Amino acid sequence: MEKLNFPPCQLQLKNKENKPFIFDLVRKKWVLCTPEEWVRIHCLYYLIETLGYPASWIKVENEITLYNMKKRFDIMVVDPRKGNLVLVECKAPNVPITQKTFDQIAQYNLQVNSVFMMLTNGLNHYFCLMDYTKKEYRFIEQLPKHAASL
Repeated sequence: MEKLNFPPCQLQLKNKENKPFIFDLVRKKWVLCTPEEWVRIHCLYYLIETLGYPASWIKVENEITLYNMKKRFDIMVVDPRKGNLVLVECKAPNVPITQKTFDQIAQYNLQVNSVFMMLTNGLNHYFCLMDYTKKEYRFIEQLPKHAASL
């Protein structure tokens, strides 16, 4: 798999029936290592190990209803006291980040109302802070670290 633009981490990999699998530390199971999954697992390590968010706060591939249609977000960090903190959309490294991908995460966020959004293909990362009074998002340099990890 391709080297990504995330800090180094200790991934667990294995082959089963000539297919690569990677261990998801949040879902606590082995998943087929597709290019998008490769990005998602790296992003989980980034959120947990680099930014210090508790793994227990993270949801992976949960279903939401958007315009009467079932959709799945990639990652959500949920603070038990403050609610949805970070919504993350992961794309495979070969998928360019375009206005269409921004629109996708923005539409999902209409339903979940997170404070921050992150969009990544593993090579390029974009971070936004939501301003619900102005109904807009503002690009920021990076996500904040979890306060308890400072």
